[in-house]
Amino acid sequence: MDEHVALFAGTTEGRELAALLREWGVPTVACVATGFGEGLIEAGGSLRVSSERLGPEGLARVIGGCSVAVDATHPYSAGMTAKIEAACRALGKEYVRVERPAGMTAADGVVEVPSVAAAADFIRGVEGNVLVATGSRDLREFTRVEGYRDRIFARVLSSPSVAAACAEMGFEGRNVFLMQGPFCEELNYGMLVQTGARYLVTKDSGDAGGFREKMDAARRAGATVVLVGRPEKPPGASLGDAADMLADRFGKPRPARAPRRRVTVVGIGVGPGTLTRDGAAAVARADALIGAPRMIEAAGGGRESFPEYRVDRILEYLDANPRIGSAAVLASGDTGFFSVAKELLSKIDRSRYDVDVACGVSSVAYLCSKTGESWDDAVLMSSHARESNVVGAAAASGKVIALLDGPGGASRLCSALSEYGLGEAEVIIGQDLGGEAESIARGRPADLAGMEFGRLCIAMVKNGSPREARSCIPDGEFARGDAPMTKSEVRALSVAKLRLRRDSVVYDVGAGTGSVSVEAALAAPEGAVYSVEREEEAASLIEENARRFSAPNVHAVRGEAPAALEGLPAPTHAFIGGSSGNMREILEDVTSKNPRARIVINSVTLETLSEAISCIREMGLSEEETISVSVSRSKRVGRYHFMNAQNTVYITVCDGIAPRG
Repeated sequence: MDEHVALFAGTTEGRELAALLREWGVPTVACVATGFGEGLIEAGGSLRVSSERLGPEGLARVIGGCSVAVDATHPYSAGMTAKIEAACRALGKEYVRVERPAGMTAADGVVEVPSVAAAADFIRGVEGNVLVATGSRDLREFTRVEGYRDRIFARVLSSPSVAAACAEMGFEGRNVFLMQGPFCEELNYGMLVQTGARYLVTKDSGDAGGFREKMDAARRAGATVVLVGRPEKPPGASLGDAADMLADRFGKPRPARAPRRRVTVVGIGVGPGTLTRDGAAAVARADALIGAPRMIEAAGGGRESFPEYRVDRILEYLDANPRIGSAAVLASGDTGFFSVAKELLSKIDRSRYDVDVACGVSSVAYLCSKTGESWDDAVLMSSHARESNVVGAAAASGKVIALLDGPGGASRLCSALSEYGLGEAEVIIGQDLGGEAESIARGRPADLAGMEFGRLCIAMVKNGSPREARSCIPDGEFARGDAPMTKSEVRALSVAKLRLRRDSVVYDVGAGTGSVSVEAALAAPEGAVYSVEREEEAASLIEENARRFSAPNVHAVRGEAPAALEGLPAPTHAFIGGSSGNMREILEDVTSKNPRARIVINSVTLETLSEAISCIREMGLSEEETISVSVSRSKRVGRYHFMNAQNTVYITVCDGIAPRG
């Protein structure tokens, strides 16, 4: 039987078209690259499946015997696509390419590179373990990475030939996973944690290839995605359009396709009358309104509504109600300012929904228009349903504008500004903007702290004397008392070794005066530092120093570790300056909460150093380095200067639990 269709089918789309052509009884040869791929397609009837390796002659033979060639190869198979297209052109055959929609490539924590070779070059310049999920054919590029057998982990197809090829390159045992995808988010996340991967190298395989699940897992695991960009290919048709094209060609009924549905994220502004023209049009045509009850009411109601603001619940509702052809998801203020829009746009399946955004008037722009202030020089923040260090930002900036949380949010902010040394700042509080109860109050923090404000408030804090960026704060600036303190030079190096991010969660165990805590809090202004100290006098000094340096994200925890660590959020980093003989128990608590926490241990005695190194090795932590720091300071005696040596300090760095074989 001569085939009418040559289907190049090594993808999910290819398998779906193969099943459809078989159901129609259209003579088809489905070409795949491997015997493994051959087993994924059910042959029989009018459908023949071949895993024959096709050189130029074989490709011409297969395409020449058919009337149409359908290219459903992987989005990254640019070479094969070029060969199929060239053969069709030479033989005068119809060519149809199936194009898989791209996934959510624009996101935080993504490094985009043009090729696998460029990805390998990037990995050569960074530290930490890497999970490579680009396929076995690309692995050889990563053998150029120094020490790749120790830090590169590969996930490839589960076939004997692939396993043998990987072993020949040095990927075997604990460094290779033989599995058939696509994979769920939980499995991706588990592999990133198990390997201790800081980086995930992948391709944009689209939703059908599990790309979304990889991105979500990497975000949860705190891993950076190194994304290999798609090669350029000729324009193609969607899977549904390709199926319709084949149905028309062979006189078959078109497959039933669910009509595309429209979702518009609408910024409703700050109150009645601030809905934009585009927003009003989207609300008018919507079959359903979705959002918090007050937003649905502000939009006019009058039709089906779903009072919900959690994105996962919104998507579940849309999926469960296909009768809704057009939905308006309502966001307070503007869609680009701490809005539901960001998460929804990253998660919604764009192969099923047409998605639009209608901007709104933000509370920031509205407040500034009412007060004659500018906001192009302001730091924008939100304390609404989240932890936010507005005081720290105000101390470091000339102007901060922040959404506040709940009825007491404004009063709490004003009290904190006074407590943490910003009593002379000017504060502007906007309440219920755009509504009938709108009011704007202006004054010093102490003047406003006792006032009652409503639930919906926004604040502007103007600080005429912002502090300069601080690091390595001189010892004499801290309140000290009799508590031990890590000296400035050692403190600076220890905090640098932690490699804090802006939102790090830090344990400072044995915090003493809290000098390390303060330095860490200033380095991680959007994070939190939990300063654990068993001595009451020292704990009080921690709180005093936090106030002195406007660091409300320092939280003094009274008690002895590890018991005092119970109930604290999982740390991303931990500094151990004193363990009271509980080193192992403290490390176990930290790594049980976060196996990938970065840990810095300071030791003054050789016994403590020995204990730290023994614990690291016995617990299977990934030891990075131990350095010895000796600092001497000059002391003037008459006309002379003598160098006084400080105690030698040993700084040990480990990076969570090492990957297991």
